[in-house]
Amino acid sequence: MKKISSICVYCGSSPGVDSSFEAAARKLGKSMAERDIRLVYGGGTHGLMGAVAGGVMENGGKVTGIIPEFLMRQERTPDAMDQIDDFIVTQDMHTRKQLMFERADAFITLPGGIGTLEEVVEMMTWAQLGRHNKPIALANLSGFWNPFITLIDHMAEGGFLHSQNKIKPLLIDNIDAIVPAIIEAAAAKETAAN
Repeated sequence: MKKISSICVYCGSSPGVDSSFEAAARKLGKSMAERDIRLVYGGGTHGLMGAVAGGVMENGGKVTGIIPEFLMRQERTPDAMDQIDDFIVTQDMHTRKQLMFERADAFITLPGGIGTLEEVVEMMTWAQLGRHNKPIALANLSGFWNPFITLIDHMAEGGFLHSQNKIKPLLIDNIDAIVPAIIEAAAAKETAAN
C-alpha cells in the first residue's frame, strides 16, 4: 500500500466568523503531525492557513509552504515563516498550484472562500479527466460544504457529470476522522487499481 506521506490542505487565509473552524484547523494539523504526514499548503500564516500549519509545527510535523511572490505581504507574517522547514516562493498562482499538486498524496479542504473552492474544484476536475487518483476530502465543519455537494448532485442529475464517482469527494464532518479516512481511501484506491 502506498503510504500517505503528504497532504495538501486548501483553506481560507482568514479565520471566518465561526471560531470553531480555527480550532479544527489546528487539530487537523496535529492529526497530520502525529501520523508523520507532511502538510503542503499555500504558505500563509493568517486565518485557517496559519492554524493548520501551526497545528503541524507545534506537534513536531513538517510543513511545505508554497506561495506566489505577489501574496507574500498579504498572507504571511515574516517571522512565522522561519519555522517552516520547506518554503517555496513562486512567480505565479499556476506554478503554486502545480507544485502543491505534485507534492501531495491527497487533498483536504477546510472552509474557505472562492480561492479555496477553485483549488478543490480543479483537483476534482483533474480526477474526472484521469490526471490523478488521489483522495479528496471536504472537512464539512458545521455543514459548510453542504451547498457545494448539493450543486454537484444537481450537476449530476442534469447529466453534466459523466464520472461522478471519480470527482465526488469524501464529505467528513468530524475533524478527527479526516486523516484516517484519507488513509483508508488511498488504500481502497490502490486495491481497486490492482
